[in-house]
Amino acid sequence: MPSAYLLVSHGSRDPRPDIAMQQLAQLVSQKLPSGENLVGTATLEVNEQPLHQQIQDFAESALAYGYNYLKIIPLFLLPGVHVMTDIPAEIAMAEKALGQDMIIDLKPYLGSHPDLEKLLMPTMANIKVEASILLSHGSRRSGSQQPVENMAASLGAIAAYWSVLPNLESRVKELVARGYRQIAILPYFLFTGGITDAIAKSVEALKLQFPGVKFQLVPPLGASAELADLICDLSTEEEKVFG
Repeated sequence: MPSAYLLVSHGSRDPRPDIAMQQLAQLVSQKLPSGENLVGTATLEVNEQPLHQQIQDFAESALAYGYNYLKIIPLFLLPGVHVMTDIPAEIAMAEKALGQDMIIDLKPYLGSHPDLEKLLMPTMANIKVEASILLSHGSRRSGSQQPVENMAASLGAIAAYWSVLPNLESRVKELVARGYRQIAILPYFLFTGGITDAIAKSVEALKLQFPGVKFQLVPPLGASAELADLICDLSTEEEKVFG
């Protein structure tokens, strides 16, 4: 059964994440088998249309091209409310509107891939610091931070969060109090955008607050062939089928 693919991200008013999403969709398309390389993008928020309408529109286009099976892959790094509640609800609405014409298959979210941390390992190997902070967006959903804690431990780093505690400043204070003077900050985000800009400003403020400490800010993951490989892997995993 020929499949089409829809990559769902959070959405941003900053144009850079959307550009990166288009690049990533193209990379994914290049890796898929011939005849199964229809790949689109959609966003949960900051879009003129709600996600269920974006899914419906893409599905109808896919049907016109002869696809009757749609795989949706959430490009989120944490199992927060968006992944666990919002996206399934939007898919259910789209499925109801589409009826039996299109089978929708919700795949596991990107952050669940066990090899995701391998994308950070080369960066970790190339930086020469005494301590590292893995900085995630964070979520208020119970238990959603555990994957970040696990990844940080595996990378020999400590976890911090942008939207919840412990935040970046509190983690830096802990490390400085323990005598560390060279600290790397790894933003656990997909793409450069408004939040990564805000993180960079926070790091500049930390440099003023701790003039004796050397900070090294690493870029986010970014669109890459390696990330596209992980997405293709997830497209073969079982999650939930609608229809």
